Order: sequence, then structure tokens, then C-alpha cells
Amino acid sequence: MSKIDEVYRWYPVYTSPRAEKKTNFLLEKKGILTYLPTYKTLKQWSDRKKWVEEVLFKSYLFVFISHKEYDLVVQTPGIVRFIHFSGKAAYIPDNQIAALKNYLSGDECPEITYDKLNVGQKVKIVSGKLKGYEAEMVSWQQQERLILRLDALGQSLLLKISAADVEPIY
Repeated sequence: MSKIDEVYRWYPVYTSPRAEKKTNFLLEKKGILTYLPTYKTLKQWSDRKKWVEEVLFKSYLFVFISHKEYDLVVQTPGIVRFIHFSGKAAYIPDNQIAALKNYLSGDECPEITYDKLNVGQKVKIVSGKLKGYEAEMVSWQQQERLILRLDALGQSLLLKISAADVEPIY
């Protein structure tokens, strides 16, 4: 067995539509460490309001595996495929998963954009939950927001962070 087979990483997997939670449960039953980013939002119906837990990235979840568990994940009902770049399964660095978990543990409600955003000024967060993390700054709807790029998903996460909490990287 090669060393690469023993390295554990966070891999994004694509699930069937609206099957993220069930697929996450099935993977956990198999002993696979998973992360399904969720947030709480207030939903309005005609007769009531209710707080519900929504999936942050529709049809995606993350698995912490080595190459030897690859087949076990793929054979799980609800898994469509691993996300690949250049013929290899893409992985998310541990620090990005940790930053995402930390951010979602707060009261802020994230906003997802599928737009391709122009590369902006690189910044380092100097205070708050994401202190020490590097990202890109853009202007969005007259408010400054930090973009935490998760390139392996082809999506960007827009976070409300004050300009005072970041400093430019030169």
C-alpha cells in the first residue's frame, strides 16, 4: 500500500438533489467522517414562521477519507460522484473546512453565489472567528464582503465581514 493511500483528506462529493442529509446519515453509519455545512433560517408559511436547518451547498457534502475508502463512499446510495480536477479527486484543505465550521458556528447567515467573481485584493482577516485566514475582497451591493473561495466546488461563499477586520496582503 502506498503512502498516498493512507493520507486522509476532505473530499467534496456530489449527491442526488435534496439527498444531502440522508446520504450524510448513510455515510456516518458506515463509519465515514463527514461534514455537511448547514445553517438555520427563518421560513415563512402562510400560517406560521419556523426556524429550519438548510444545507449550505446544495447537493454537496464533504467526506474525510483516504483513497482506500473511496469505493465505500461511491457505493453509498445518494452519492453521484466525487468532484474531480485534472483527472484526480479534488480535496479541500483542512484549514478551509475548519474556517467554514468556525464561521457557521456563529449567528451570521451566509450567502452563496454561483457567479464567477473577479479576482480582487488579497486580504488577511485580523480579528473575529476567521482571524488569520486569507481570502479575497470584493465590493458587492455597496457593502464590503469577504469572499471565502472553495475552488473545488466552483462556488464562492460571501461573508459579511467589516473592512476593519481585514488588512491587505502585498
